[in-house]
Amino acid sequence: MINKRLLIKNLLAHNDENSFYDKKRQLNIGEKEGKAKFLKHICALSNSNPENNSYIVIGVEDEDNAIVGIDFFDDSKIQNLVNAYLTNPPLISYENIPFPHLPDNLVVGLVTIRPNRGRICSLRKNIWKYYGGSIFLRDGSISMPKVFDIEIKDVNSGLVASIENNSHNNIEHTLDGVFDFMKKRRDYHPAYQVFKEYFVVCWAGKEKKSHEETYFSRVDIELINEQVKLFYSDLDEVSINVTPEQFEIVEYVHLGLQDQFKYYPLERVTISFKDNANYDIDSQLLFEPPQFDKKVLHHIYNTNKALVERLKKGYELTAGQKKDLKNLPSTYLILYLNDFKEALTQLEVAKPYLKAYNQQVYQSYKESMRILRKVKYN
Repeated sequence: MINKRLLIKNLLAHNDENSFYDKKRQLNIGEKEGKAKFLKHICALSNSNPENNSYIVIGVEDEDNAIVGIDFFDDSKIQNLVNAYLTNPPLISYENIPFPHLPDNLVVGLVTIRPNRGRICSLRKNIWKYYGGSIFLRDGSISMPKVFDIEIKDVNSGLVASIENNSHNNIEHTLDGVFDFMKKRRDYHPAYQVFKEYFVVCWAGKEKKSHEETYFSRVDIELINEQVKLFYSDLDEVSINVTPEQFEIVEYVHLGLQDQFKYYPLERVTISFKDNANYDIDSQLLFEPPQFDKKVLHHIYNTNKALVERLKKGYELTAGQKKDLKNLPSTYLILYLNDFKEALTQLEVAKPYLKAYNQQVYQSYKESMRILRKVKYN
């Protein structure tokens, strides 16, 4: 089993960007340009490495390889995006890898690309400035459009295999990972469970009892063997169910209008551990968007637009407006889920002003966009 933190260190130490490895400071697939560039790199790396894995490491400075991290990104539907835009798409996994020197909310993103062997990957349809039918290959560290008039030769398998072999986990890494987690999260009742005498899952969170059920907020869950952060949230609540063979997480989101809020189940993630030192992760969207009166929603939509205009112009906000602003991201999310499609555009316009105004409001914006990604790509 590969220790993903060690794999990232080996990629950064052993190679500059090349035909099987790329690095990015950040990834933005919420906008068309960022989405198009991500798909271009996926296509190019898959075509350039027909026999071995390729990788994209996200959260690293380009100049000096400094690991600065990015926000935890749990879009389990990223394969759906790749399938929608690429012909003969490779298998994609996105994992969040914690590093000890980073704050709890920051990780390094690791994209693993498993090629569709023997089949050329291309864009299925137009996106941004790239045309449907385009084929990309790696030219050194650059993903370039190419015409396929020669057979692609496998030149990387030995080197990639060597890097992966040197990144295998061992009992020392596992024990160190458990001790580090238990020490770092000691304020939030850390716990661990061993599955199939091999896998170790650690989790921690602020516990709350409600109607004989136990819920957790500020939740952090890691698969120690691979140094992968499985779940992290400052805001939402989750329930956790553990059996000898499975670890199940049900995530809830807090939504409502005019001080009438409730928790809605968003997604169930089940990790099933196998006897052959393997595991499967299955996610099931549970979310049923709450529906509200259209007249009330129109009023809130207009109020939100007026609030953003005040932020743009730098006007002082009243106490009531500050309260409305705190809920603005979640109300825009509700508006979008109630067929106010322009609400998403308005929320994206508001992003820089929310970020400049208050970190708490900006965090709420990021949570709303995370929920929206899950719902859209399902």
